[in-house]
This record gives sequence, structure tokens and C-alpha cells, in this order.
Amino acid sequence: MRISARADYAVRAALQLAASRDAAPLKAEAIAEAQSIPHKFLEGILNDMRRGGLVLSQRGVNGGYRLAKPAESISIADVIRVVDGPLVSVRGVRPPELSYTGPAASLLPLWIALRANVREILDGVSLADVASAQLPSPVSELADAPGAWTNP
Repeated sequence: MRISARADYAVRAALQLAASRDAAPLKAEAIAEAQSIPHKFLEGILNDMRRGGLVLSQRGVNGGYRLAKPAESISIADVIRVVDGPLVSVRGVRPPELSYTGPAASLLPLWIALRANVREILDGVSLADVASAQLPSPVSELADAPGAWTNP
């Protein structure tokens, strides 16, 4: 699975908004600078997040962006889906729409299992969890597992 730059930037922008939840709306320029995200690229991402119902925008001198819902109710998966679509696809196709034959037939349940695990992790972690550095224990345990930080 690959996390695109678009998804990474969207999650980082959402986390910046989550961290300033009670403050005035944040301008795109401030988010871009704080997270080292190209401003023009971020504008498109924020528009997608607005259309997806994750952020609200306000125009004017005191304008900017804020989360549309509490950070506790927005999962990392929600953000990725809004900017990139399905969490797991094979050649751009969702796993249940695939079919294989012969020795590759058992590949489909493998892709389904992968998708289930990705969903379990990304749907189970909220913006608030990450912004407060309080990842759920199953996620922390996976990150702390021997070999988790090394490449085979």
C-alpha cells in the first residue's frame, strides 16, 4: 500500500486544524507553512476536504479553515478517502470487484484481508488520537513490534 503525497498532506493539514480546534480559522498559507506543504497543492486538497464535509471555510479578513466536526469523530481513513478514494485497490479496482482463476484464485481473499487490516487501523485512529500523540494501543503495539521500523 502506498500513501500518496496528496493523502499525506491532507492528513497533516487536518492534524494542524485539529491542534488549533479552539482557535480562529487557519489560513491555508499558515497551514502550508507549518507543515511544509506547497501552498497551491494544499488549496486543492482543502477544497476536496471541504466538498467531502471534513472542513469548513470562511472568507474574509478573519477567514480560513476549520474542521467541520470534532477531531475525535474524523478518522485518518476519512481524510484519505476524501482526497484519494478507496483505501485499498488493485489496479484501481476495489478488491470485491476482482476475480482470479487457477493458482491465483486465493489472491482475492489476501487482498480482502489486507483491506480489512488497513481499514481496522486507519478507521480506528482519529485526528484527535494523532494530534494528542495517544495512538490506540493496538496501533502502538504494531509500531513497537520487532522489525516494524526496518525494511526487509
